[in-house]
Amino acid sequence: MADDRLQALLARAEGLLGRLEQHFPAPHATDWSVHAWRWRRGGPFGAAGRLEAVHRPHALTLGDLCCVDAQRDEIDRNTRQFLAGAGANNVLLSGARGTGKSTLVKALFNTYRHQGLRLIEVDKDELADLPRILGQIDGRDERFILYCDDLSFEAGEGSYKALKAALDGSISAPPDNVLIYATSNRRHLLPEFQRENREARVIDGEIHHGESVEEKISLSDRFGLWLSFQPFTQGQYLAVCRHWLTRLGAAAVDGPDVERAALQWALRRGSRSGRTAYQFARDRAGRERVAQS
Repeated sequence: MADDRLQALLARAEGLLGRLEQHFPAPHATDWSVHAWRWRRGGPFGAAGRLEAVHRPHALTLGDLCCVDAQRDEIDRNTRQFLAGAGANNVLLSGARGTGKSTLVKALFNTYRHQGLRLIEVDKDELADLPRILGQIDGRDERFILYCDDLSFEAGEGSYKALKAALDGSISAPPDNVLIYATSNRRHLLPEFQRENREARVIDGEIHHGESVEEKISLSDRFGLWLSFQPFTQGQYLAVCRHWLTRLGAAAVDGPDVERAALQWALRRGSRSGRTAYQFARDRAGRERVAQS
């Protein structure tokens, strides 16, 4: 009698598991034929995260970067060393918004994708999955850039610890075929408060930061290469406008009327950045095309 009840219970359990399996996501096979991916976290029922193929990455080139020659040359050198299997560093690009930080990473990818460079975009909220991502690409022949755009953390946020471990802080060495390139408006990635500066002490003429500041510096300090981007001057902004007007096929790319319109556009936006210059050029070239049709 007991055996019958046990068999009936097992049969019911198998039926329940069979119904649940219908809701489980099918295993996702990574499409390694493409050159760029986004990491997507797993869904319900314990589904694992996956690399989602990007079939149409931005078609940007290093020639599209204006007025950031020093930063461009530095990260280009670092990337070429990485592709050659030589020493290379993780990179933090920080500074004013709209000055080309993200564009530079995308342009590097397009420049070297046919030499084996691959790009994986990882959102800040998905950084806890870094060990899984590294596990998927470890041992592959390609060279991978893990790209974190507009990276910053709020006070008390713990996801930055996974990034610290991936950069330099785990007993497990990161794969040789991966670097992390991150962009941020904050140099130290974490908010800095005035009260924290009061923790600093002067000892034998040297300034020693308090524990709060040291914790914040320790994250950005794990990036071996820091690149800073400053706000554009008016001359630099106008130079970027001319570049994009030419690139987008505008009829007029220079002259008093164009400069006046570009400066008025920047005044309305409250920003003289590369992003603002591109938006102005796109609008003006679009207006011309409609007027000619």
